[in-house]
Amino acid sequence: SLSPRAVLVPTLLLVALWAPCVLSRQPNFIVILADDVGWGDLGANWAETKETPHLDRLAAEGTRFVDFHSAASTCSPSRASLLTGRLGVRNGVTHNFAISSLGGLPLNESTLAELLREAGYSTGAIGKWHLGHHGHHHPNSRGFDYYFGIPYSHDMGCTDSPGYNLPPCPPCPRHSTRVARKDCYTEVALPLYENLTIVQQPVELGSLARRYAEEAARFIQRASDSGRPFFLYLALAHMHVPLTPPLPPAPGRGIYGASLGEMDALVGRIKEVADSLGKGSTLLWFTGDNGPWAQKCELAGRLGPFVGAWQRQRGGSSAKQTTWEGGHRVPALVYWPGQVPAGRTSHALLSTLDIFPTLLALAGAALPPNRRFDGLDVSPVLFGWSDVGHKVLLHPNSGAAGKVGGIEALRLAQYKAFYTTGGAMACDGSTGPEERHQPPLIFNLDRDIQEQEPLDVASREYQAVLPAISRAYAQALQDIAADNVSVADYSQDPAAIPCCNVQHLGCRCLGATRDPHVENRTPGLCL
Repeated sequence: SLSPRAVLVPTLLLVALWAPCVLSRQPNFIVILADDVGWGDLGANWAETKETPHLDRLAAEGTRFVDFHSAASTCSPSRASLLTGRLGVRNGVTHNFAISSLGGLPLNESTLAELLREAGYSTGAIGKWHLGHHGHHHPNSRGFDYYFGIPYSHDMGCTDSPGYNLPPCPPCPRHSTRVARKDCYTEVALPLYENLTIVQQPVELGSLARRYAEEAARFIQRASDSGRPFFLYLALAHMHVPLTPPLPPAPGRGIYGASLGEMDALVGRIKEVADSLGKGSTLLWFTGDNGPWAQKCELAGRLGPFVGAWQRQRGGSSAKQTTWEGGHRVPALVYWPGQVPAGRTSHALLSTLDIFPTLLALAGAALPPNRRFDGLDVSPVLFGWSDVGHKVLLHPNSGAAGKVGGIEALRLAQYKAFYTTGGAMACDGSTGPEERHQPPLIFNLDRDIQEQEPLDVASREYQAVLPAISRAYAQALQDIAADNVSVADYSQDPAAIPCCNVQHLGCRCLGATRDPHVENRTPGLCL
């Protein structure tokens, strides 16, 4: 069989010949990031899932990536990596920011939005941010011309109709008697921003999907009217709890299924808007920030076959926050009529880290100097000319075990090595103890997708692959140590909590609903 190098040489030649003549105009980009979505939440991936007809159609009309991974297994680090092409050990974002965080994604890190804006793009972010909201960490200061959304996860504040969560959370207090509830934010209402202005606090969760779709359509229309290419980063509230499905859920679908159906319809609506600009002008990339949040039981997503059986036998979950496949293997679809082959399934080892360098390359923009990137320009894979992605992919610790952000699991071809394992909280309340492995546990994912049976250390296969894994691991750590790395400020101050009216209980805004036809309102003092 051909070596990866043999495949890449003609591919690069093709890219060189192809690029100038076809990409005479910079393409539009829409990146849709679902939250806490499981690999099995996509019908095209997992036949048992019936609630995603629009996503399945997207898969049929584009390319589906089945070995695609989030850059971390939890919210803020995963998003920071998508927007910088760098792992948390480089960009400084190793764990989640709080509602009272003063910092965010370090300001010396260049974001995809900043670089695309410099390349002539109109840039918009809609939905969840979770990369800092205080001062210059707000999306409007990080390269986005327009922002509409919630500055962090939508369970990080109370609302009047709290939706479904486990344990259930109470609505925002109306009187000064405070109700403290474990795992619930009861003191401050959840804010909704348009640019720097809080337009609603608390957010009306039931209408959020519709509003995100409307704002996305308006942003796309405005950008299209201006004649500039656009980059829209749409970070959905789905499938993170609390879930607020259109009521009542259809029989047999349950709350999760009904919410999944709502997310699917929202993605379908965005595709429709993109198609209306002229098919082929817009690349749409759908993926997820990490795997399902297992401790939410029936309100958590579907893992498909990625059950992390070795960990499950020892307690705890093997999904979100872990470095098991269920934590970071996510659905991924790319749709770009006329450029990305329809109905294709790719087995290339890819990551959300690749979005940054790939979109910059397609826009004709250069990577920023003086730093190293973990992502690759995978446009040859998108175009179907190659099925070679990463030779090595690192999976950072994301809360379940080991130092957060540390690299103690990695992938080399079909082999997955763990130097540390641990389970996040499972539905039954158990967690899996942190265990260190020297020599590492190694699984052959081609034969053991469930990560059930590590290779026997004495086996020929283990002995054959261990030197390559050890070398790849040492090289990765060396590369990080030699890089220009940033440090995020994780300090907190109650003054950083978004609050549109400090006089009102829970920061409630009275009548701060927005007229969709009024542009450029004066920003309130919200930061």
